[in-house]
Amino acid sequence: MISIEIGQNEQNQRLDKFLRKYLENAPLSYIYKAIRKDVKVNGKRSREDRILQEGDTVSLYIADTDLEAFRRKRSVGKAKKQFRIAYEDENVLAVEKPFGVLTHGDKTEKKNHLTNQVIDYLIEKGEFNPRLSRTFTPAPVNRLDRNTTGLVLFGKNNPALQALNEMIREKDEISKLYLTIVSGRLREELHLQDKMIKDKEQNKIVVLSQTEQGKSMETVVRPLRCSQRYTLVEVQIITGRTHQIRAHLAKAGYPVIGDVKYGDPRVNRFVQKRYGLHTQLLHAYKLVFGQCSGILADLSGKTITADLPEDFNRIKSDIFEQH
Repeated sequence: MISIEIGQNEQNQRLDKFLRKYLENAPLSYIYKAIRKDVKVNGKRSREDRILQEGDTVSLYIADTDLEAFRRKRSVGKAKKQFRIAYEDENVLAVEKPFGVLTHGDKTEKKNHLTNQVIDYLIEKGEFNPRLSRTFTPAPVNRLDRNTTGLVLFGKNNPALQALNEMIREKDEISKLYLTIVSGRLREELHLQDKMIKDKEQNKIVVLSQTEQGKSMETVVRPLRCSQRYTLVEVQIITGRTHQIRAHLAKAGYPVIGDVKYGDPRVNRFVQKRYGLHTQLLHAYKLVFGQCSGILADLSGKTITADLPEDFNRIKSDIFEQH
């Protein structure tokens, strides 16, 4: 028998969800069969939807070989730290993701992605011990594309992560603001509201009118500076769809410069030749928090910012200050 005491990072989740994390490699059929026959909470059989509380004891009556086969294993090897810290308290960490780094791992990068870098940073600080953590791993609540730079927000413990995820789901709780340069002279604020569907084959989204079927997409675009051909804009995303800013601005007639998926090929050729820009120029530069309470009380009314990367500043200066 394996006995597990539920702590702060395991509480407030369903029994089946806890076991799916704890026995990460087990088939779902095994998990639900175990709940019926081989699992007890505080010495009693429990339903899969029971919400676990701090101090509960979960007992698993399974073979050691099954436990070894199904337990998640953290890969060894330290990730190289490439991020800068924009804000940190005992519950939350906001970091500045550099260009070219994935937020999460994929088949091309399993070690040195941003999430692993943050986990290793917290291990070094003594704030996270993977050997003691049964199901929780520090994780981001927002995601940036590989070539988009800027702020990514992490929950350092499970209560903070749950609270941040809940705030992200609410439209007005955390304002996410980006800076970019678009092709065209934009003189007035745009409030874009459309629908979207994903084209999985091309890894793109298709923007549709509000009358068509698809997921809602809402973006606010504010012009900051104009030149003859370009505009520096601040973009606020109300929803958080894949490629939302790039696709929405392109559909509105103001494509992000350098964007090979949604941008203007003629403009892209020019900025590539002049600035060496091969991808979208997009930076998540500000997070603005509304009223926060409980474990996130220190974030109430706070604004977190990230400086512009050197390449972005260089291009901005050439376009808007030299002409």
